[in-house]
Amino acid sequence: MSPEYAMQGQFSEKSDVFSFGVLLLEIVSGRRNTSFYNNQYALSLLGYAWKLWNEGNIWSLVDNVILEFESDSKNEKEIRRCIHVGLLCVQENAKDRPTMSTVVSILNSEISNLDTPKQPAFTQTPQITHDVENKVSLNDVTLTSFDGR
Repeated sequence: MSPEYAMQGQFSEKSDVFSFGVLLLEIVSGRRNTSFYNNQYALSLLGYAWKLWNEGNIWSLVDNVILEFESDSKNEKEIRRCIHVGLLCVQENAKDRPTMSTVVSILNSEISNLDTPKQPAFTQTPQITHDVENKVSLNDVTLTSFDGR
């Protein structure tokens, strides 16, 4: 779900681009976006992909099944292009995302000069402290403690 829809209820064609980017990264990685629940390094697949992209270690994102069948430099280039496009599609600001027609052109290799992706949405790792003295709900839901008389 795109950040502008999740936070403000605004839906546009760029919301679909965001969803396509998530799907593309899920296919390349072989992991679901939600598989990073309680992960100490990333809140989501987007955060993990962004971390690897910045470290220059993007091949760690690619599913082993794909790596087994990747046999030539053409496939390697296409896989890298898919990751690059996926990250362009999930940028936090909708205006920074390409249109779907541009995405199709990029994937068809009609456009070769790609912009550098900006930080995706939902990439911040939550700061959780385990303080026994201060019991606070992380999701702003109140907790009631029942004590017998």
